[in-house]
Amino acid sequence: MDKKPESEEIKEAQASEAEEANAEAAEETVDPIDALNSEIADLQKQLQESKTSLLRAYADTDNTRKRLAREAETAKKYRFQSAALEILPIMDNLELALANKPENEEVQNFVKGFEMIRTQLVNAMENEGVKEIEALNQPFDANFMQALMTEKKDGVEPGIVLEVLQKGYKLKDRILRPALVKVSE
Repeated sequence: MDKKPESEEIKEAQASEAEEANAEAAEETVDPIDALNSEIADLQKQLQESKTSLLRAYADTDNTRKRLAREAETAKKYRFQSAALEILPIMDNLELALANKPENEEVQNFVKGFEMIRTQLVNAMENEGVKEIEALNQPFDANFMQALMTEKKDGVEPGIVLEVLQKGYKLKDRILRPALVKVSE
């Protein structure tokens, strides 16, 4: 039998160990790179998710700000609505009272005073954006008027307002109260 000298066996064992160490070292150098690449990919994914989340939060905040600004503008625009709704019946009663002209001169002076009050009230309402809906002799418009009666009248085409039973008003572009009218057939 051929026996190798011990020194050769030791050299082979050392060579074998060196190869294993080199293989392990090679594996270790490859593994950390792969691990770092994997970690970089995970971090990039988290970064993208964070960016998306931040953009959504920013968009939500911006939408909320815009909605609140619109609501504040609407509230400001129509702030006079409830007061106007309470004043309209007073104006109706004042106009009914002024519709009957007395013949007594003393009472006529009071009537002139009430007409001035009515004019001031109408001007104050107009300054706040309240306007009367013009309905008499106009084509009937269901958006601004409510027909309570119809009447056939010669010489008038159908769908024309013959009489205003109660004046209608709008506040800027919103209807406060529709005009109650009589319409031709």
